[in-house]
Order: sequence, then C-alpha cells, then structure tokens
Amino acid sequence: MKLATLKDGSRDGKLVVVNDRLTYCTEADHIAPTLQAALDDWDQVAPKLKLLAESLSHEAVPMIRFHEHDALSPLPRAYQWADGSAYVNHVELVRKARGAKMPDSFWTDPLMYQGGSDTFLAPRDPIRMRDEAYGIDMEGEIAVVTGDVPMGISAEDAHDAIRLVMLVNDVSLRGLIPGELGKGFGFFQSKPSSAFSPVAVTPEVLGDAWKDGKLHLPLAVDLNGAPFGRANGAIDMTFDFGQLIAHAAKTRALSAGTVIGSGTVSNKLDGGPGKPLAEGGAGYSCIAELRMIETINNGEAKTPFLKFGDTVRIEMMDADGNSIFGAIEQTVEKV
Repeated sequence: MKLATLKDGSRDGKLVVVNDRLTYCTEADHIAPTLQAALDDWDQVAPKLKLLAESLSHEAVPMIRFHEHDALSPLPRAYQWADGSAYVNHVELVRKARGAKMPDSFWTDPLMYQGGSDTFLAPRDPIRMRDEAYGIDMEGEIAVVTGDVPMGISAEDAHDAIRLVMLVNDVSLRGLIPGELGKGFGFFQSKPSSAFSPVAVTPEVLGDAWKDGKLHLPLAVDLNGAPFGRANGAIDMTFDFGQLIAHAAKTRALSAGTVIGSGTVSNKLDGGPGKPLAEGGAGYSCIAELRMIETINNGEAKTPFLKFGDTVRIEMMDADGNSIFGAIEQTVEKV
C-alpha cells in the first residue's frame, strides 16, 4: 500500500491511503490520525490500512484527488533520522574532494550520522538558505522507516523491521562541512532539514524491485529540468538496509518511526568513479561527485553548487514508467 500525509494546518498532518497511480487518495485518520500513530501500533493498524487500500483500488470508499503539492513528508517529523553511506564510491569521492583519506574500515563497517528530525521539509517546499556560499547541494537517496527494533538485532532479522520505503533529498552545505568535521564532532550546521517523497510505500508494492534489502531501480535526479543522475539503487550498494539498521541498533533500540537513509545513491562505471549521463555513465545524485570527477579529469571543479532559483527533482519510476513515490521537487530560495 501507499501512504501519504496531507497538510491540514497541524504539525503532523493527516494520514491518507493513496492509489497505485498516485491520482486519488482516501482519508485514513479514522484508523490512525497520523503515520507515526500507525507505526506505533503497526500490527493492528496495517491490516486495516491494507483493506482500505483495496477498497480504494475498487473505488468503494470516498475519494479525493491526490495532489503532491498538498503533501507533507510522510513523517513531517520523526523520533530519529539516521543517514548512512551505503554507497562507498560516494564516500570515497567526497572525501577526496576535501583532501581526506578514506580508512579501509569504511568498506566493512557502515558510516552513519544522526541528523535533525524535528522538522522535515515537504517534498515541494523550497530549500531556503541565507547564502549561496554555504555550498548548497542536493543528495538523492533512498530511505526506509522501521518498526520497533531491539538492540543488537542481526542484519538478517533487521529486514523484517522495515515498514516503509521512500525517497530523500538530504540537503548538504558543502562549504560548511570541512570546518565542521575538522572540529571532530560531526555534522550539525552543514546538514539542514531534509525532504522526503510525497508517498511512502510498503516493500511488497515494489515487487521484484525490492530484493535483499535493496531497491533495484534507477533514481532519477534532475537539475533545472535536465537529467543529472540515473544511478541504480542496488548497484554498488556496499551495505543493504538490513546492515544499516543493524549498525544503528548495535548499542540502542530503535523506536517505531525511525528513518534510516542509504546515503547518496552512487554507481561506478567499469571500475572507475563514474561518468556523466552525456558520456554514457549513470550520472550523479549530488553535485559534489561531479565536481570531484571534474577535478580528477581537468584539475579543477567547474560545476557550481546550487544557486538561488535552481530547481532539483528526485523521482523513481517502476518498470512501466509510473512514478512510485511521487516527486521531490524543490527550488532554492534566499531567506
């Protein structure tokens, strides 16, 4: 089933069930007022939501048009947002860009940071920043939402804790990252609010595309209406979502509604670091990777980070060309 949260003037919005084509939805607040409430009591609530989704597919319940502009992020705020770096190719490239050597352990132990989860941007809300000099960058990612996860769970068992899958634009401020990480205490100012896709889906909706804790489809990232990246979510994913969840839960239990990100989706090409779409590669899900490739090939980066007025679009299509999660589409605006 597909779930969304509509704007209703409250912080947490109203839960709705959305049809497969993302054209209509039906209110679900009589079952659970919010998505977090549904996740808190998933075993009891999910079967009722599934029945409602089936009724919606047969047009047997009241329906309203579903407009992605009316949607908040599926979880407008969450108890926890932890973002991994499952695509080690991306980690290697961005560390090179700031002159940092990558330890060998990054290939065997996931990298993860805990981001701010008190406010997520709506998928069509602007990215508001004070200064372009911050080095504003998009990061196209995949994320999962978990149920309750016990401390010390195995990577294999962690797959069963995945309740929903969605997309992310994990906004990064590249100009602030080196100084902040140089203090040795992690991200904060350099990681503002993220935005999630209008719709979150249960794994079974994805069919054969969801396998082994990975999403085997290209992630479409466009910049100002032009294709920028089409990296496949399963290719070069060093750590699957089961491993990422187990890593997060090594020393703590995770509450229902925890969001775990994949990190920037990144594909290599013929053993190399990847190429732009125009050169036969899969392109990039963030600008920082392209700038690193430009530096490797030409000695300097030429592509600027996001400017005021730039628009980013992140989406994923099924095998028939239909949007699965709806689109994150955001324009950078000056505060």
